[in-house]
Amino acid sequence: MKRAVSWYSLLAGVSILFILYALAKNYVFDPGAESFLSHKTELKRELNLSVWLNVMYVHVAFACVAMLSGLLNFSIRFFEKSRKLHRINGYVYIVSVLLVVVTSGYMAPHATGGKISSMGFNLLNLIWPAMTITALVQIKKKQILKHRNWMIRSYAFCFTNMAIHLLTSLFHQGFGFTYSGSYTIGVYCAIALLLIIPEVIIRTVGRQRWFAASR
Repeated sequence: MKRAVSWYSLLAGVSILFILYALAKNYVFDPGAESFLSHKTELKRELNLSVWLNVMYVHVAFACVAMLSGLLNFSIRFFEKSRKLHRINGYVYIVSVLLVVVTSGYMAPHATGGKISSMGFNLLNLIWPAMTITALVQIKKKQILKHRNWMIRSYAFCFTNMAIHLLTSLFHQGFGFTYSGSYTIGVYCAIALLLIIPEVIIRTVGRQRWFAASR
């Protein structure tokens, strides 16, 4: 159980730190997204800034809700305390994912890196809800293990933004690629990693109840 607690604690720590960072960056320190928008130098579609910013605020807010609600539902303590709340929170996660996907669909045509990056986000916007709905279907069928595994796959995509920006920094600052090129590579590498990592988890530590909360 100590190992299980440490894995869940690590996941919780990373998730909460990223939520705090996302909220502070987008609502306090750079609400106009000036640093991010400064890289959008080759847009072929006119950007309505006020609308884009409002959509971005909704996108960030529900991405944080999805990350937090998903984290909470991986807690066995929370599940055993109230299965009803676990179920309700599961629907909160689903709705949040769908809203993130819808808002991402609006922003995709304006993605840094142009059409190729936009295609990556559109692919992501198909994969993530498909995994999430599959998790819902499995629990409706009382397939608990399959439900858990599909939720692990779905939850991984809550870290899409983090993965993209880390990979973008790696290629831009580490290898000297242009920012737009690095961002495009980051989008596709992030999708690949977020498909592979959950499979590794499911086949190794995921067989244990590593995501259980401390009792």
